[in-house]
Amino acid sequence: MLKKHNKIEVVILIVFLALITACSSKESSEESPTSEAKYRKITPEEAKEMMVEGNIILDVRTQEEYDTGHIEDATLLPIDDVLADNLDPIQDKDQVILVYCRSGNRSEVASKYLVEKGYTQVYDFGGIIDWPYEVVND
Repeated sequence: MLKKHNKIEVVILIVFLALITACSSKESSEESPTSEAKYRKITPEEAKEMMVEGNIILDVRTQEEYDTGHIEDATLLPIDDVLADNLDPIQDKDQVILVYCRSGNRSEVASKYLVEKGYTQVYDFGGIIDWPYEVVND
């Protein structure tokens, strides 16, 4: 049986370890959410707000689909090219990348693949069929 003096030391040690563990987990959870590669689904409205200079708008449809209408300033990178690692338009893995397709299926696949490859700021906003804003043809 522990002496009273040893019990106090054990309790102090347990409390000390609990405080250290709590502080270290708090520090890691306060890291910037963009420093972690994870799949993020956002609404078209959120995507529209994020469409600022320097952010990539990635259309993962086919050339034919793109030609029928696309979001202004979108970069065409068909899903087959994404999955084949032809990722030349997106060199910076910390670049904000907003991904869309026709209905949301390919954008999800492409977004998850980019996250797997270490891209940290990938946002899937679904399909152009749900895009309530203007599209362009050029």
